[in-house]
Amino acid sequence: MVSEIEAEAVPAAPKRPGPLYTIVRGILRPLVAIVYRPKITGREHVPRRGPVILASNHLSFIDSIVIPLAAPRPVQFLAKSHYFTGKGLKGWVSRTFFGSIGAVSVERGAGSQAQEALDLGRRILEGGNAFALYPEGTRSLDGRLYKGRTGVAWLALTTGATVVPVGLVGTQEIQPVGARFPRIRPVQVRFGEPLDLSVHGSAESGKARRAATDEIMAAIHALSGQELAGRYNETPPQSAIARIADRVVPRERV
Repeated sequence: MVSEIEAEAVPAAPKRPGPLYTIVRGILRPLVAIVYRPKITGREHVPRRGPVILASNHLSFIDSIVIPLAAPRPVQFLAKSHYFTGKGLKGWVSRTFFGSIGAVSVERGAGSQAQEALDLGRRILEGGNAFALYPEGTRSLDGRLYKGRTGVAWLALTTGATVVPVGLVGTQEIQPVGARFPRIRPVQVRFGEPLDLSVHGSAESGKARRAATDEIMAAIHALSGQELAGRYNETPPQSAIARIADRVVPRERV
């Protein structure tokens, strides 16, 4: 449960993007603009200061590069730890690149790993930074929009951060699953109007977290125009008993 997320040992705040971020972003933005000519709308909706959550749909690995390049301010996001732990020249290139685009290393998974991810996100936001995340949890392999996990609402209601929904269109065509190199395809990045989630109540309320998350996902859906999957993006329970239990007493995904 998210009420257990407030761990006693909170990880140190990740470093804010440094000069290398500015340099890489300054090089990539005009290059991407010339090659891909992305259509970016609603950038005025992103607050220039203070904590903000950019909550986006997730279609491709390239999404985590597209959002920082399209946003009007530095953005941090969580990335799988193996991008930072490689050896030799390849490992150094991976660490340098992901660090330069605002990525923060985290172990992905459930339980304590999900808690670590949310704690890191909270520290990023408490530092007054912009934090991008995908409420679906992982990228959609079939192009549909899946049900959002409530960690995004917990972060917003706990920190008071502004939530700006983001709709990505076409990124799955730039780098489909399994493709080693990006292709030149049209892409759109749509920033929506900021959401006031405080009306839903406290972060300690499961009902408030669910309602706030559903509002975020509805806003993302309006921007992306995707078909709704109507379920979480995860492997269904394997046993008959687990499937029945999940229907009778649905567990909260964070």
